[in-house]
Amino acid sequence: MNTFINQLIHQLGFWASWLLIPILFEIIPTLWHSFRTNYSKILNQPLSIPQKLPMISIILPVYNSEKTLFECIESIVNTTYPKDLIQMTIVNNNSQDNSFREFGRAQVAFPNALLQWIDADQGKAKALNSAIYNSIGQYIINLDTDGILQPDALRNLVLYFENNPDIDAAAGAVLTNKKMIQDTKKWQERVLRVNEYFEYLQACMFGRSMESAKNQLFTMSGAFSAFKRETLVSTYMYNVDTVGEDTDMTFQIRERLGKKVGFCYKAIFYVEPIDGVSELYTQRQRWQRGQVDVSSDFLAEDMHIGNFFKNFMVSRLMVDHTFLFPRLIWTIGLFVLVFYGYSAVLILASFVLMYLLYVLFSILIYWQVNRMLTDFKQEKKYLKRKWWVVLTLPLYNMIVSIIRFIGIINMITNSATWRTNNFKNELKVIKQIILDDLSRFKKGKTDD
Repeated sequence: MNTFINQLIHQLGFWASWLLIPILFEIIPTLWHSFRTNYSKILNQPLSIPQKLPMISIILPVYNSEKTLFECIESIVNTTYPKDLIQMTIVNNNSQDNSFREFGRAQVAFPNALLQWIDADQGKAKALNSAIYNSIGQYIINLDTDGILQPDALRNLVLYFENNPDIDAAAGAVLTNKKMIQDTKKWQERVLRVNEYFEYLQACMFGRSMESAKNQLFTMSGAFSAFKRETLVSTYMYNVDTVGEDTDMTFQIRERLGKKVGFCYKAIFYVEPIDGVSELYTQRQRWQRGQVDVSSDFLAEDMHIGNFFKNFMVSRLMVDHTFLFPRLIWTIGLFVLVFYGYSAVLILASFVLMYLLYVLFSILIYWQVNRMLTDFKQEKKYLKRKWWVVLTLPLYNMIVSIIRFIGIINMITNSATWRTNNFKNELKVIKQIILDDLSRFKKGKTDD
């Protein structure tokens, strides 16, 4: 009996040590935020409509966007916001295609739209900076040209500002295009895109609403973000020396100007889904590098363990980066324990338990975002059909975590942070390293 109890305690202690990170840093915070969200003003905040809506300026940075520019402009024109109160500035970032022809096509198709084209130096940040001073609206909104607006997005975003005068900048909700996901022919690519769609829901509807509740939003997505004009022109403008210019701007407004950055979950912008694993690989490494790059500029003096509970941004970075390494090592390291006498059944049970915990995490997020999509019936209907994503999301998130970890390593070993090898090139490098090591190993045995 004593042997059985000791073995049970040993196994429980073993499982507790392996499952500590998902429980402490994902399950418990998710439960807490779900509770706070349900009993706060985040959901279904009543919005009063002002007697006169303000003028808004939309900046559309263009780089070889001939395939998407017209549809993006069309989605803006077809929103429920008054057309005569929308100024659109299409700023060309050294395009080499027929983007200007598509601009001319839009001028003909929408003669009453306030459209202008300007040329800028190479780089998205430079393009945005060139257009800001040409903007006349009370609010300035940045949109990528590879997406389309939900019809009520602009109206909901402006009403969010008008009803929250303490908000100086805000992020909109960025989701992937459902129709493009459904039209995906290869099932493997479709599964990847469905997981990406839910990841965006998780990050936007859940993560950003949680962060913005205490003015702790880490980054406003460059794909869809909005500002009070007087606040934006008071910054140092977009940083042209970082790959994370949107994160840099978020920190400028909150940390340097002491302003509040919010999130409007009812303003939705649909972007193109990922093309495949190779694009996911380069995209997430670029995001990771931009996050670390900007954080080093603003939080260098605060980055120590003593600020973990005092400074949200410090705790966020430590969880995202410092704990990323043990999370991956502990997961992969379970296989190694077989060689140290641990039962294969025990190791398998640990994997199952860890997987089930992350499924629980996915279910909690699924339930919460479903509540936040009350006003968007099509999204709720689509989400209901894709319920199975809660089973695949843990694996998808693990892949993304590995990519982010590789991004950190590449950033340390490669000073050119704007360059990122694609997935195929990285595999070639890994293959060559393995072959070289095997060759040296064989040569060493021959010499012996």
